[in-house]
Amino acid sequence: MIAALRILFNVAVYRLQRLEMANMGGALLIMLALRLSPADVAVRLGFAFLLNLLVYLNNDFLDLPTDLRSPERDDANTRYLRDHRGAAVGAQVGLVGAMLVLAGVWDLGLLVPLVVGGGVCWLYSARLKHVAGADITAMMVWGAAMLTVAFPPTHVLGWVLAGLLALDSAVFETIQVIRDHDADRDTGVRTTAVALGVPRTLALARGLLVLGAAAAAVAVHPLVAVPPMIGVTLPLGRPARYWNQIRVLLGVAFLFAAGWVYLHGATAGWLVRCAADGCTASPGLSLMSH
Repeated sequence: MIAALRILFNVAVYRLQRLEMANMGGALLIMLALRLSPADVAVRLGFAFLLNLLVYLNNDFLDLPTDLRSPERDDANTRYLRDHRGAAVGAQVGLVGAMLVLAGVWDLGLLVPLVVGGGVCWLYSARLKHVAGADITAMMVWGAAMLTVAFPPTHVLGWVLAGLLALDSAVFETIQVIRDHDADRDTGVRTTAVALGVPRTLALARGLLVLGAAAAAVAVHPLVAVPPMIGVTLPLGRPARYWNQIRVLLGVAFLFAAGWVYLHGATAGWLVRCAADGCTASPGLSLMSH
């Protein structure tokens, strides 16, 4: 028990320091935008934290042989995980059990992020992150699935906001594989960046930014499209710095989207207006059709 708790603590500290649980922030913003009750927010945020612990521990567990060979990851915590693999497996089983109970007691819809989000992350860690094209697609699906923790499955506005962040996840993963290009190439890992090369992968990232901007303008609000379009114009420079610049821009865009939904209870896209129970043609589009 002590070893399992220490492993979970190590995972939480490492991932929080690297800002790799940002999906929890996105989930919280969605919950606030949808005006969920404080109790609902607390339960869902707790579930999101447990789910993040599960997927990142699973990733570290599957990556253990590689991490032990890496100077950046071969540290005391990695060796502790190596020496207590049984406790790591027990911790994962315990996390799944706790989330199953919580979903059964509170909302069976929480099984969606657990099964789909957890399942896609397992596939990504086990295989897909080494497959060009599948790495980015998996992270886009994972980005949407993890955020379904923030709302009941029937809440249309929740899906709209989660879809916006799913496209952002694809952008972030595209930049991430650019950041890791040299290390992945040297170790024989065939990511999208290794397969396409950095220039074409950067073009893909910019294309995804344009796609996200278009989706935001059509279904959320035209102003949400402005920050990602600014991102399209930025030079790559140092990949780590570029990654942070894009995160800031997309973060500003999503804050505006969530704030608009909070204030108006609906989106205001050029073509589509979405509320909690469904989407309709925007007033401007209806007027044009007449």
